[in-house]
Amino acid sequence: MNTAMPTLLYIDDDEALSRLVDRGLTRLGFNVVRAASGNEGLDRLKQGGIDVVALDQYMHGLDGLETLEQIPEAPPVVFVTASQDSSIAVTALKAGAADYLVKDALGDFIPLLHVALDGALRQAQIRKARDDAEAEVHASRDRYAALAAERELLLREVNHRVGNSLQIIASLLHLQANSGSQDDVKAALTNAMGRVAAVAQVHRRLYTSHDLKNVMLNQYLDALLEDLRRSAEGNRLTLKAEPIEIDPDRAVAIGIIVNELVMNAVKYAYPDGAGPIDVNLHAQGDDLVLSIADHGVGLNVKTDPRSTGMGQRIVAAMASKLEASVERDPNHAGTRIVVRFRHVNAPVTKPASAAAN
Repeated sequence: MNTAMPTLLYIDDDEALSRLVDRGLTRLGFNVVRAASGNEGLDRLKQGGIDVVALDQYMHGLDGLETLEQIPEAPPVVFVTASQDSSIAVTALKAGAADYLVKDALGDFIPLLHVALDGALRQAQIRKARDDAEAEVHASRDRYAALAAERELLLREVNHRVGNSLQIIASLLHLQANSGSQDDVKAALTNAMGRVAAVAQVHRRLYTSHDLKNVMLNQYLDALLEDLRRSAEGNRLTLKAEPIEIDPDRAVAIGIIVNELVMNAVKYAYPDGAGPIDVNLHAQGDDLVLSIADHGVGLNVKTDPRSTGMGQRIVAAMASKLEASVERDPNHAGTRIVVRFRHVNAPVTKPASAAAN
């Protein structure tokens, strides 16, 4: 209870008893305000400044129960009556009274009223503290939800802008490649365009997805192959992929690997024309298996003197990022490269000596 003197509104039409309560509770640390009727008490409550109410049942005009029904939830009310009828107590408590007390004409009930008033004030403070705490919890949740929604909106906007910017760069590289006259320069620009497009597609997926933490790999690869078909020189690109989610960073690495291996097949698999190039992605236990296959000249292909080996170095770098193995299938007629990696990155484990520190 507050250390400041609490203000009690005592509502009772018994003038003599009201004076006894006033003197007795004033000595016990209350500032007592008296009202001689239910209506007078309700009018005083509207003025504010009342901490607790003691309310008599039998009064002229509005009785105690009728008055209680019009008193708001705060301040707390201790119901007082001379009746021994327990049904009145039950009705008062159901109507919102904090406590119930039987009075006598001599004022002997005043010490008990003091205890009941103290208890009602403590209950009110506990309830207020609980309500304040719950309100703060709800406010914190609302603030967190608002911040999370704002963060998601910003991330979508960032992915949208990054994706658009990268797509513009890819388009400029494509235009530059088409306007160039030297084959090696055109090839380099086309390869760069594919690499940029692979990254742009991830950001485009994230912008249109409900999940900003994962990319549907089958949808991403489908869109990526659609971009690569512009540079496929008549080769038929097909995709067979299971619906698999993966984080954006690993999706970028997979997209760049697919770009390099598909473009390598476009350049070298069918020297006399064009043919099919198949991309396959499926889960195998805890692993994901990605393959890029053609039915071209395979190991019989001669090394192109213009090749810089950049594509192989990029594939090796991205495979290292994925902790993946990259192998050529020796039983395939043509060239089939198989990339195998864990669906989820294994957690980094600390040495025992470091963990003990």
